[in-house]
Amino acid sequence: MLGKTAGGLFWMFRRLERTENTARLVDAGVRIALTRSSAGPDDWKSIVTAAGVGDAFETRHGQQYEASTVVDFLLRDPANPSSVRSSIEMARTNARLVRTALTREVWEATNECWMTLDKALSDPVRERDLPSILGTIRQQSALVRGALHGTMLRNDIYDFARIGTFLERGDSTARILNVKYYVLLPSVSFVGSSLDNVQWETILRSVSAHRAYRWLNGADFNPKGIADFLILDRRMPRSLAFCAAKIADNLGYLADDYGLRHPCHDMAEAMRNCLRGHTIDSIMEDGLHEFIETFIRDNNALGSEVERNYRFNG
Repeated sequence: MLGKTAGGLFWMFRRLERTENTARLVDAGVRIALTRSSAGPDDWKSIVTAAGVGDAFETRHGQQYEASTVVDFLLRDPANPSSVRSSIEMARTNARLVRTALTREVWEATNECWMTLDKALSDPVRERDLPSILGTIRQQSALVRGALHGTMLRNDIYDFARIGTFLERGDSTARILNVKYYVLLPSVSFVGSSLDNVQWETILRSVSAHRAYRWLNGADFNPKGIADFLILDRRMPRSLAFCAAKIADNLGYLADDYGLRHPCHDMAEAMRNCLRGHTIDSIMEDGLHEFIETFIRDNNALGSEVERNYRFNG
């Protein structure tokens, strides 16, 4: 496969995943704000920081971290290249570039996703409409994934799509965890309190993991158990361990198909093994924040290495 085509597939599905993940991040901010008697600018600043667009936001809005301004910037502002509206537009552009590599169903689902979200986000989102809009974003993303799973051959095209998806998903889960534990918690004195536990529950809901967690743990919602579930449980499709395992698997399929290994394969295996080699106790002891920051850094480095090794730029 040409590197340009591989890159188009990789970034098409990273951008599609980003639309959903940004919606989930906004949802996390809204839910956590609802647990406070009053939500201040620091709460919404943390959401922007987690999305990795703090500099772009302050260039456009300065320190105006009000809820409506942040939501608009993350969902529809053209000045934010990672906004939902910008991301789906770029995903559709990538899909057009690799149209011959996609089934008709995947292309139509992507095009429908773009048309639906472009219309939904054409005007500022009113507060009362926000839950519905966030639900639509998640639903449209799921429809494209369903078309991919149901109609695409399990070949190198599928592998590059999946690698892009799980690199983006792992990054998102890590950032949501980071926001909760080290930015949104008002004080270390709240650790283990009812407020702390309610906020951890909102994190589970924001990654669609609340019911799955209850199936395994009943009503025992506690920070350690939830962090364990979202970081190390390989059954949870948005956990860091699950994402790292899928990236390593799909890169392994590429190595088998092409008969060639690259540095990115070793990096992916190292990330998977690192997560397998930890317990939640060892992570907490060394520092949850530090562990998550290391994961985000290594995950980004892996993405860049995949681009270099498979010559996405020519």
